[in-house]
Order: sequence, then C-alpha cells, then structure tokens
Amino acid sequence: MRLWLQLRWRIVGAQMLVVVVGVITLTVTADILAIRSVAPELQPAFHDAVLRALAVAALAAAAAGLLTSLLLARAILRPLSAIAASSQRIADGRYDQRVAAPDSAELQAVAVSFNQMAQALEQVERQRVAMIGNVAHELRTPLAGLEGYLEGLLDGIVPSAPATFGEMRHEVRRLRRLVDDLQALSRVETGQVQLRFARFDLGDVARRVVGQLHPQVVDSCLQLELDDAAPAIVEADPDRVAQILVNLVGNAIRYTPPDGCITVHLEAEAGSARVIVHDTGVGIPADSLPYVFERFYRVDPSRARSSGGSGIGLTISRHLAWAMGGEILAASDGPGQGSTFTLVMPLAEAGGQA
Repeated sequence: MRLWLQLRWRIVGAQMLVVVVGVITLTVTADILAIRSVAPELQPAFHDAVLRALAVAALAAAAAGLLTSLLLARAILRPLSAIAASSQRIADGRYDQRVAAPDSAELQAVAVSFNQMAQALEQVERQRVAMIGNVAHELRTPLAGLEGYLEGLLDGIVPSAPATFGEMRHEVRRLRRLVDDLQALSRVETGQVQLRFARFDLGDVARRVVGQLHPQVVDSCLQLELDDAAPAIVEADPDRVAQILVNLVGNAIRYTPPDGCITVHLEAEAGSARVIVHDTGVGIPADSLPYVFERFYRVDPSRARSSGGSGIGLTISRHLAWAMGGEILAASDGPGQGSTFTLVMPLAEAGGQA
C-alpha cells in the first residue's frame, strides 16, 4: 500500500492498466470477429493464433510501458527531489541554494519560481542583516555623543553649563525619535497600525500640509497647484495621508538647495487621485531609485544623517499607502536633476456616505 502512495509506482501502475485494458479489449474483439467471420471448424486455430499474438504483444507492451514509466518518473521526480533538498537547505538558513531548470516546460516553470523565491528570501535575509547593522549604527551615534558629554563632565573638561545639557538633551531626543520610528515601522509592517477611514477631499489635506511646512522654506519656493476639476474625494485615514505628505514634502525641503523650488501638484483622473511632490534638489541616481523605500537606505548617508533623518520615513509612508489601497512612486532624472514622489490614492466610489 505504501508503494502505491509513491508517484513512481502510480505511473507504472497506470501504464500497466493501459496494457491490461488493451489486451482485454483485443481479446473480446477477436472473439466477436471469430464468431461472425470465421468458420466454426477454424475458430480453435484462430483463437490459438490470436492468444499467442496477444501474449507476445502484451509482454512487449508491458516491457515498453514499464521502461517508459520508469524514465518518465525519473524525469519528474529528480527535479522535485532537487527542489525538496534545496528547500530543506534554505530552511536551515542557506539562502544561496538554486536548482537547475529541467527540460520539461512545466517543471522548468516550477524551478524558475523556486529560484525566484530563494532569491527573494536571500534578499530579505541580506536586508535583515543590513538593518541590524544600520540600527546598531544609528543607536551608536547618539549614545557615543552622550558618553562623550558624560565623560567630559566627570573629568571636568566639559563645563556643567546649560548649553552642555542642551546638547545632551538633543542627543536623547534623537535617540528617542529613532526608537519611536522603529516602533512605528514595526507596527505598520505587521499591519497593526490603526486606520480611521473617512471620505475627504485630498486637496484640503494637501493645502494643510503645505501651509504647515511653508515656514520651513526660507529662500526656496513651495507652491501648491490644484486641477480645476471637481474635488478629489478619497476614502482613507486623513491623518495618515497627512503624515505621508509631511514626509514627502519634508524630504523635498531637506534635499532642495536654498535657491530651488518645490511644487505640490494635485490631479484626479482614471479613478485615482495623485499628489505629485516635485523638487529641483539633489536628485537620485538611477541605480538608487529601486532602493529608496528600503529601511535605512540613504542615497547620501552623510548628508541624511547630518539632517537628522532616520532613513525609514519613506518605508513607513509606503506601507501606510499600501494599507489604504494606495501607492507611492519615485522618479528622478539623475543627480542634480531633482526628484518626484507621487502619492496615488483611489477615488472614493460615488454615492457613499461623507
């Protein structure tokens, strides 16, 4: 019974069943033809000849069926065994495992899908290791500053003055902000963030965010452009949408020089509303665009750390957009050419409650 559970013997059994059914069918057919077409005195000889021919044919068919069944089972099971062995090694933490693509189109598709999954797991593992290093680095910077101030105070090198304690408080706030960002990232990635959906005009939220951040722009220009069409009514969490826009516009302000310009454009078409934040700032290299939403990724690490960014704001924003059925897109023509970040949100269905 256990043998029948194996695919190899099921294939062999199926082939043998075909042989048996063929022999029975031919025997019955021969008997019917003998009765109708062969003289009674010749029927015994006819039966003997047919049975001998069927016996030889059955043996040949059984041998051919057994051989082809075993070859077919081998062609199927060998790639599956390789995939099973590789998956076990991946489960043990060896994410560099890949399998060769067999000749069969169907099994080739399975092998390609397995390799893609293994590559994705390897990428996730690399990101996890990198994240641990980045978190350690981000925590080390304010802790090193605090340690330096404390040692200076103990040794009498640093004066016990309000300015010193102010710097120490700044480092503590920086550390607290990083911990809060990590906690927020954990909640949003695990889907534990609370969303309060409501219908609202996306243009109103954009106006509020631009007005809130406009005092940060000294020499740069920050302007809001709205389409002349009807209001862009979406159904989402207005506070979370505002959080996303604050991050996008804030990044544009951070990476745009004093003589640059930032434009926030709102448009609604094809069932979706788009808030497009375009700046004339430092831009993003083409090889960095696919990674700008990764945790702790920075196009210019020294510049980002000096500006106080934790490197996970875009990650949080994109997960928030996904949770509300939206998306965030990034585009840039290259360094020095500025960048464009677009928040896409589906328009609310007509007839819903406001």
